[in-house]
Amino acid sequence: MKKILTSGWMTLVLSAVIYTCATIAFWRTPVHAREVTPSGPVKAANNGPAWDFTNPEADQLMAELKAEKAALTKKEQELNDFNVRLQTEHAEVDAASATVKKLQTDFDENVLRIKDEEVVNLKKLAKVYADMAPESAADIFAELDDTAVEKIMVFMKDDQTAGILEALSKKGQPQAKRAANISERLRLASVRPATTAAK
Repeated sequence: MKKILTSGWMTLVLSAVIYTCATIAFWRTPVHAREVTPSGPVKAANNGPAWDFTNPEADQLMAELKAEKAALTKKEQELNDFNVRLQTEHAEVDAASATVKKLQTDFDENVLRIKDEEVVNLKKLAKVYADMAPESAADIFAELDDTAVEKIMVFMKDDQTAGILEALSKKGQPQAKRAANISERLRLASVRPATTAAK
């Protein structure tokens, strides 16, 4: 018997029995969360799986992330609205610029620009043509371009230009139309010195 008790197998069996008894004696079920009931005793709050739990810090972080996402969405919407408004205003500025450019072009077409060095010669030519018979002056004006005719007529008196335009209009339909265009441009024209226009 002494030999059996001192054998290695017996030591192993005895150790297993002691381990099993100790495990059974000290075994307790772990409790993850407890709560106090209105009646007083404490009982387990969560009997579900270990991954089914709540963390207040994680909930707060999720709430902050949702609030930040909502703020970013709102900011993105504001930026989109601003971009649409900016494009609309840009289109309005482009339209206004085009209108101003057209008005400037129309104004430049109606303004007769005379260089300072031309004034003396134009006055001499105006006097020469004024002294001629309207029919003779109209024959010469029929060969000149409209701008040259307008520059000369600016320095003539109204009754002198009227006679020449009348004689010019009697030379046929094309010259009558030309006389009408010249008279219209003279009516709208505002003489500006070329030096002033260059500034």
